[in-house]
This record gives sequence, structure tokens and C-alpha cells, in this order.
Amino acid sequence: MTEFIRKRAANAKNDILSGLTVALALVPEAVAFAFVAGVDPLVGLYAAFMIGLITSVFGGRPGMISGATGALAVVMVHLVAEGNAMGAPGEELGLYYLFATVILMGIIQMLAGVFKLGKFVRLIPHPVMMGFVNGLAIVICLAQFGMFMTVENGQEVWMSGNKLWTMIGLVALTMGIMFGLPKLTKKLPEALIAILVVSAIVIFGNLDVATVGSFIRDGGGEGLKGGLPQFQTDIFSKVPFTWETIKFIGPYALILAAIGLIESLMTLNLIDELTETRGNSNRECMAQGGANIITGFFGGMGGCAMIGQSIINIKGGGRTRLSGIVAALALLAFILFASGLIEQVPIAALVGVMFMVVIGTFAWSSFRIMNKIPKTDVFVLILVSGLTVLFDLAIAVISGVIVSALVFSWENAKRIRARKRMKDDGTKVYEIWGPLFFGSISAFNEKFDVKNDPDKVEIDFVESRVSDHSAIEAIFNLVNKYEAEGKHVKLKHLSEDCKVLLYKSSPKFHQVIEEAIDDPRYHLAENPEAFTKGLGEYNL
Repeated sequence: MTEFIRKRAANAKNDILSGLTVALALVPEAVAFAFVAGVDPLVGLYAAFMIGLITSVFGGRPGMISGATGALAVVMVHLVAEGNAMGAPGEELGLYYLFATVILMGIIQMLAGVFKLGKFVRLIPHPVMMGFVNGLAIVICLAQFGMFMTVENGQEVWMSGNKLWTMIGLVALTMGIMFGLPKLTKKLPEALIAILVVSAIVIFGNLDVATVGSFIRDGGGEGLKGGLPQFQTDIFSKVPFTWETIKFIGPYALILAAIGLIESLMTLNLIDELTETRGNSNRECMAQGGANIITGFFGGMGGCAMIGQSIINIKGGGRTRLSGIVAALALLAFILFASGLIEQVPIAALVGVMFMVVIGTFAWSSFRIMNKIPKTDVFVLILVSGLTVLFDLAIAVISGVIVSALVFSWENAKRIRARKRMKDDGTKVYEIWGPLFFGSISAFNEKFDVKNDPDKVEIDFVESRVSDHSAIEAIFNLVNKYEAEGKHVKLKHLSEDCKVLLYKSSPKFHQVIEEAIDDPRYHLAENPEAFTKGLGEYNL
């Protein structure tokens, strides 16, 4: 027991300090995303607290941070606007439709975990992963430029003059501290120290710069301070449980669930690579779904994994569930007790932290390997990056996977080969090499000369794999063509599953398929013991 506690507590200091840094960075992001979605800042902050806490405790990736995200907020803005239009002015019906949608979104995500769909993230190719990382880094970077806007006469305009140079100087100072401090000592969390130093300069120097408090008030909020999340009983009275409601919120819930899971699982993979450990994707699906259900019932806007905050946490030394738990509880403490202090933190310090996250997130190696990887992979990488910036993560990743799959199918379709030879008895043998599937059917059919072939033909699949129903149908049609010409055809070395399907399709295949195998290569492949014995004879 003592050993267990010692191992868990070994990284406690790093986890706690990193969690506090993440909590500071979560505040403006959660507020900004709430404004994007068109809801009160506390709705975003409550989501960041609840989702962050639940996924840290029950999720499949210790050290990963979850909360309200921009990828989901851009979808929610349309939902909230349409919901508000369905109610009376000032009723804020869209907010309650948002809560109902987040609950349904969570149910869909939990079902994905129950049916173990998280494992399909393994099918995402590396160029898509790199495109996702680069695109998300660009999105985070572009979002920071919005912090260089100021409100004048009720309108947002770009900063200018001393205000702009002060902002740039503080951002540069934050980045300089984060870059230089690790070279002096790795025992201090560079992001937290940078935020504290820049905040002290602004507070004691009485500098007129944008702070977290002014950011909230400029967005129409009344401040950071709030109470504990309350159970939203009004959901049941304001959102009717009818088929019309399901038709309205269903598509939004499905899109939000897909975006949330894709971003969470891809962030999980990225953290796996950074920490050289392995998370549990299906457990993360369950945790994300459960967190969103609870968040919807308690007045949060829903969320998923946050790549920026997750990297801040990992770079700060956060490795266990404690870091995420500390971040969530610290965020709640800020809301309840320290709102006045947090509102004094300059936006410039948080922008500097996020710019360093962008530098650390972007896969700079993608420029170096451009000339070393296939052109199709380069295209997929750029496509996913661009679509992530222009649209959203779900569209980008799905498009990248589809393009990669089509390229893979096309390349494999060109690999089908047929070696032709004649036996002493006049039988023509076609030795098929390469995968036989829907993409290679056309090339497969072109290999045969049914009309001019002799009366006896053998088709040998010893170096081929029949992969799908299209391939089986092609074999079936080829046999029929030979029989229509009055010729005898034999099929050899078909896989067991292929033979079963062909036997079911027609009884005649019992005469067409040759079961007696005399090829030593086939025996070795089917009998591992014989293969091992054969290697032993060569003293391998």
C-alpha cells in the first residue's frame, strides 16, 4: 500500500502546479467559447469545470484536459439561434435546447463506448493526424489575434499606438520567460511563472491593458463570479419531449458527438505519443459521454478534449489524473472565491502562453518530409489542415480518411497480376498475385482470354487474397463465362471463407474448386508446425 501511494505521489508537485496553470488558461477560453455559442460566460465555465473533472477521474487518458471547445461552439451558435427564434423574446429557449442537445450528444458518445467504436481511431492515417495537429494549431493561433481587438464607441477595432505595443511587449515577455526558464531550471512550471510575472508587472505598474475581467465585460458578461452549478429543472418544462424536438436537436447532437469524439480520441493519440504511454479510447468515449450528460443537466454547454490545454499540462509535467482534477477544482475555486484576482490577469499573458502552445503543437517536421513522402500523403496533410481551419475538425478528418482510403484502394487495385503458363497436358494455368477486391475486379477480368483459352483452365489463388463480396462475385461470373464456352475450369488455393460463400452460391462449385492441395507453399502456410520444423532443418 505504501509503495502504491509513493508511486502515485511521486509526480504530485508537477501535477498540482501544472493543473493550476491549466486552470488559468481555461478561464478566457471557456468564456470566449461561450460568447461564440451565444450563451452566458458561466455556461462555458461550468462546462469546463464539470467535463474537466469527470473525464479526469473516469477518462481513458490521464493528463488529458477536457472542457468547452471552439470546435463545438461554432456548431452550437446555430442551434442556440434557432432555438431562441422558436420562443418568445427574452425567454432564452435556445439555451434549454442546447442543454437537451448536449444530453443527447452524451448518450450517443456513451453508446460509441459501449459498442467499442473508439478503436476505429486506429484507422486514421498519419498524414491525417499531422494535418489535424497543424490545422488545430493554426486555429488556436488565429483565435489569439482576436485578443488584439479593443472596443471603441461600442465597436470592435484593432489596437493601435501604445496600447498595441504594450500588448505585443507583454506577449513577447510571456513567451520569452516560457522559452528561457526551462534552460535555467526545469523544476518551475514556466507557463505559471510567466503568467504570475506578467500579471505582477501589469498590477503594480498600473498598466492600462485588457484583462480577463474587462474581456468578460466587453463581451456582455457581468463578471466571473458565480455559484455552484444548479440542476436545470426547466429543461423538462421548456423543451417538449416530442418527435419534433428529436428531429430538431438530433442532427446537432450527432454532429457534436462526432466532433467531440474525433477531437478527444485524436488528442488522446497525440498525448500517447508525447508521453510514450497508451490510453484507453473506449473508456474515454464513455467518460466524455457521461460528462456531457451531467453537464447538460447542470447547465453547461458541453465539451471535449482540448489539445492546447492538454499540451500545456503535459509540457508542465502533468502526467496523472491529479493534474486534471486540480485544474477543474481550481477553476471552480476561481469562480466561487477568487474571481477578483483572476479578473486582473492580463489577456496578454494568456495569449503568450497559447502562442507557445501553437509553436509546440504544430508539426514542423511536416515541412522537412514534404519531399520524402508520397505526393498523395502531402495532399491529404494539406487538405486536412485547410479544412480544419475553414470548416471544422469532423469534416476535415472524415475527408482525409476518405481520400486516404481511396488512394489506398487505387494503389492496391493496380497490384493484381496473373502469371500464365501451360502444363504438359495442355491445361492453361493462371497464377493470381495481389489482392482481389472491389477496386481490382476490372484489372482481374482483363487478365483472362476466355474465348481463346484451351478447354482446360486452372486459376491458382495461392499468392492472392479474396477480400470482399465483389471479388467472390467476379470469380462466380468468370466461372460462368468459361462454362458458357464449354470449357472446364478449376479453382485452387481459395481461402476457407471464400470457398464457403461460393459453395452457398451454387452447388457446382464443389466440382470447380479443387480441395486436394499438393503445393508445399500452401502446406507451410496452413501448418505452422511444419513451417517451424522446416526452418529447424536449416539451423535457423
